Amino acid sequence: MPEALGTVEGNVRAVDRALALLDAFREEDGPLPLADLARRSGLHLTTALRLLGTLESHGFVTRLPAGGYVLGATLLLLGERFRRSLRLDDHVRPALERLRGESGESATFFVRDGDRRRCLFRLESPHPVRDFARVGEMQPLGIGGHGRALLALDPPPGERPRLPIISRGERLQDVAAIAAPVLGAEGVVAGSIGLTLPLYRFDAAAERLCTTLVMQEALAVTAALGGDPAPIAALA
Repeated sequence: MPEALGTVEGNVRAVDRALALLDAFREEDGPLPLADLARRSGLHLTTALRLLGTLESHGFVTRLPAGGYVLGATLLLLGERFRRSLRLDDHVRPALERLRGESGESATFFVRDGDRRRCLFRLESPHPVRDFARVGEMQPLGIGGHGRALLALDPPPGERPRLPIISRGERLQDVAAIAAPVLGAEGVVAGSIGLTLPLYRFDAAAERLCTTLVMQEALAVTAALGGDPAPIAALA
């Protein structure tokens, strides 16, 4: 099998290969055998085995007694450190609790991750009929309430959309989303906060309530993070 993985100039080839192995795991996977990981990452079996041994020694993967590899606990610890280092945990979680408590709908916080967006925090609606999103899930930018809210402040001031962003069946059929950006202390968008719910529950009364709640929390979290709420309030 040829080694298909290329490297960007200045990158360390072994690190690139190790990251390719980690990226080979998918959410729906169970334990993966060595052959599958080598195939997905484009590595020789011997190279993959050597790198997996190193990753296992640092807790990034775990080899199960019955065979196969799964992701290791170190990744979870790093994820928690990442979330806490942004100072978001202490401010976003209470805001999502308030959003869900007052609306009865699912409350979510997304951050931009390159040319996509990642679900960083999520509280599910207590309703039996609801949309689903998982923490860590990647979704496209520019589509849906959160996808457009993260880009809402990119255009010049006179060309920015009204807030909050409301989408109806835009990314997922029969799902409405209401979202607004949150600013950090540096004045850049730290994420988007919002609510999602089935379209059949999104009547005029629900729209008024959800838009009010989302804007309140976007302004409150922005202030808590040391940001200036004025650019967000100006678009309401």
